[in-house]
Amino acid sequence: MNVSRRWLEAFLRRPLDAKEVAGKLAMLGAPADAIVALHQELSGIVVALVEEVRPHPNADRLRLCTVNDGQAERHHVVCGAPNVVVGGKYPFARIGASLPGGLVIEQRKIRGEPSEGMLCSPRELGLGADHDGLMTLTTDAAPGSRFLDVLALDDDRLELDTAPVRADLLGHKGVARELAAAFKTTFRLPDIEGSSADVPRPARTTGPADCGGVSVSIEPGCSCARFAAAVIRGVTVGPSPAWLRQRLEAIGQRSINNVVDATNYVMFELGQPLHAYDLGRLAGPSIAARLALPGERLVTLDGVDRALDTGMTVIADAAAAVGIAGVMGGHGSEISAATTDLLLECAWFAPVPTRATRKAVSLSTEASQRFERGTDLQAVPDALRRCIQVLLSTAGGRVDGESVDCWPEPSGPPRIFLRTSRVAQVLGVELPVHVLEQCFVAIGATLVNKPAEHRLAVEVPGWRPDLLEEIDLIEEVARIYGYDAFPDELRPFRAGNQTDAPIHVTADQVRRGLAAEGLLEAVLLPLGPSTGAAEVPVLNPLSAEHGFLRARLTPGLVRQVEANWANQVRDVRLFEVGTVFAPGLPGDRPMEETRVAAVITGARVPPHWSDGGSRPECDAWDLKGLFERTVSLAIPGASVQVEGNGWVAMNAAGRAVGRAGPLVADAPPWAAPLFGLEVEVDAAPRAVRRFRPLPTTPAATRDLALLLPDGAPIESVVGAVSESAGGLLERVAVTDEYRGPELPAGRRSVTLHLVLRGRERTLRDVDVEAVVQRILSKLGQSLDVTLRTN
Repeated sequence: MNVSRRWLEAFLRRPLDAKEVAGKLAMLGAPADAIVALHQELSGIVVALVEEVRPHPNADRLRLCTVNDGQAERHHVVCGAPNVVVGGKYPFARIGASLPGGLVIEQRKIRGEPSEGMLCSPRELGLGADHDGLMTLTTDAAPGSRFLDVLALDDDRLELDTAPVRADLLGHKGVARELAAAFKTTFRLPDIEGSSADVPRPARTTGPADCGGVSVSIEPGCSCARFAAAVIRGVTVGPSPAWLRQRLEAIGQRSINNVVDATNYVMFELGQPLHAYDLGRLAGPSIAARLALPGERLVTLDGVDRALDTGMTVIADAAAAVGIAGVMGGHGSEISAATTDLLLECAWFAPVPTRATRKAVSLSTEASQRFERGTDLQAVPDALRRCIQVLLSTAGGRVDGESVDCWPEPSGPPRIFLRTSRVAQVLGVELPVHVLEQCFVAIGATLVNKPAEHRLAVEVPGWRPDLLEEIDLIEEVARIYGYDAFPDELRPFRAGNQTDAPIHVTADQVRRGLAAEGLLEAVLLPLGPSTGAAEVPVLNPLSAEHGFLRARLTPGLVRQVEANWANQVRDVRLFEVGTVFAPGLPGDRPMEETRVAAVITGARVPPHWSDGGSRPECDAWDLKGLFERTVSLAIPGASVQVEGNGWVAMNAAGRAVGRAGPLVADAPPWAAPLFGLEVEVDAAPRAVRRFRPLPTTPAATRDLALLLPDGAPIESVVGAVSESAGGLLERVAVTDEYRGPELPAGRRSVTLHLVLRGRERTLRDVDVEAVVQRILSKLGQSLDVTLRTN
């Protein structure tokens, strides 16, 4: 969404700085991708007063003008424009100023007479096609005033990145509302130049209605929930006034005529699309929202003949469809220079059917973009009144009869209950009720306080259909209150008992391990061109280069290596942990699998002054080491085997789960060999390492030489020792085993090393001896194990 700084200033009634606005909007969730300063090439143009005009002695069509540009010294300018007169004010480019296109004004002689600057026409300033005369300025501004300030052309265009759920930000009013909340001020609609009386609200009806002699209706089954219309007669179609053209051009829109510009103005102001039909070309005359008929076709405004499906909603007159609802109007009812009477439509179309229609006809428009995201059902009559106001002031005419508002199933704004305790629990701070009210009032919500129930009843405004649940309101509180206003100290909290998914735990371990090996992580799109493998095609690809879901990670990394080579980067070490896709069964979704891939090329180590300019290159053995490390992280227990000129990883079941080897790429002559690997990431749970604090007391150690029956497993012995020793036993280990003739028959000697430690105090000998006696007693009773004495 493109917004104009000056347009926002008209809403807020205060000057704005484009960078400050971008910063505020970024904190509110609508960052600006770019700030474009408009008409900066005209910054050197000033207002000049022509004080004298006399004929050129050497040319019949040229004149000599004495120009006052606010400086003490007057300038002599040669001018060929027929409309230059004494006392007129015109844009003036001084010597050294630049014009659009790169022309730099210099002092020069024209037919023997010096010219010290240039009086400019609209085309020379890039503000129109008129080149027959100078741009006459009707202003009280003093000579020398900046031309951009006088005509209010000094503007900035902010290209906002709006979330799909924030349809309200596709209009300047919605953006102004956000800024008003950020600046803690108010806003209101800008005044319309030339507008006088207020336009009455349309008459509400639940069924068909008559509007200035035109039948207006909504047929059952279509996606239109509300349809407002007005008939305006006696309009004069022509160029738009300067203020309207400037508003639209500031956001990158082309001016068409005063009627179409009025509907576009309201769309970009309020976020509500409207459409004007030539009333003389409507059959009936009638207008209705209905489903398309079988075999029905329509030539849209872009001149394309389109087939209409029976599930599409269309706008139709008594004979045929005249527009695709929510997308584009028809060519047959287009406003032209001959139009004198028109019907103005303002409707609400359901988002999902509108999106389906737009995709079916392959036609994306500014209107469909807004209807798909959800326009304000409650504000349809207000948008109609606003457009009537703009039309009457720019194209003249009169409203014939009452405008109508067909709303078969009226509904009020939804109500969501918000618990103040839940706000404190989620945000970590207890905000007073009046602060919560301020946040909701700032976004246009209506509140009903429920102090006895410790909750608020919030009526959601129609322009915020994304607010559906209590948590959505809490997010709004955080956004409007300000993320930077929350304390940043660590506060008491209750740790959750929900563990991370095993695949994510393993993937994080792989990332940390490969980063420790000196590789950089790449995060690539899961889309790419076909590589000849079994791939999943994308139904609506971004481009031919992104037409398939990737079946492997390595090709994407190879393309990144080639991009590095193209930028003269020779040493590349990249890895990615991501998802690959494979076709599923017919009718099923694609199968997904997490993998890790890595590529290395160039020098083995970073450059250093001590290497003498010579560094060893990465070779196959570097790849083998990296492959073994990756396999140990991704699939513990898998073995690495040689396969051709590379290696393969085999899991316990004997299935290949990864491969490594040299890769082929579009390499320049100076590039080093490229090696790569790709391994599956095992999603099985891993043993979780437990935190153990460092000991604060010394340990006591004992070695026990035990006589065991030959058939007694050592595992049972160690288990009995651990069970009988209790919490004082820190570690037990087998250090020796002996068999010899001097031992009793059927016995072997095993030495155990015990490490004992008390958490609270240093163990005394009596404590250690008590533990040893318990161990020996347990071993003798359960396993016939005795202490060796010789």
